[in-house]
Amino acid sequence: MRVELKRVDDAFQIEAIAGNGKTIQFDGSLKIGGHDRGVSPMQSLLMAMGSCSAIDVVMILQKQKQEIKDFQISIDGEREADKEPSLWKTIHAHFKLQGKIDKDKALRAVELSMNKYCSVAATLRAAGAEITFDVSVTDR
Repeated sequence: MRVELKRVDDAFQIEAIAGNGKTIQFDGSLKIGGHDRGVSPMQSLLMAMGSCSAIDVVMILQKQKQEIKDFQISIDGEREADKEPSLWKTIHAHFKLQGKIDKDKALRAVELSMNKYCSVAATLRAAGAEITFDVSVTDR
């Protein structure tokens, strides 16, 4: 697997290009002299964890013939204070599923993803992050 990165402006905006040509824009905040035109590298880790887990959960629930109408994840994280590097200390993900979904199956799918299959969650956990999650299911 290979990615390429290139500086886009005179500050911190970086374009990351995957091997398949897809791109992500990164940037520093205004506070550090960036232009805030992209996500921060640390935000991207939370996004990566969420998308990694979402793929797992959808695959598991589809195999179980669950009908997903909507699926969202909200992730909150807290980083270590006054440390360099400032790693993720705690991360909490709230999985919100809608459709004809058995709540026990949804909870089990999320547990499998977050504790077994999601490589990003495993990487963050190995770096010391405490990761928690909860699941809500509605049929509307």
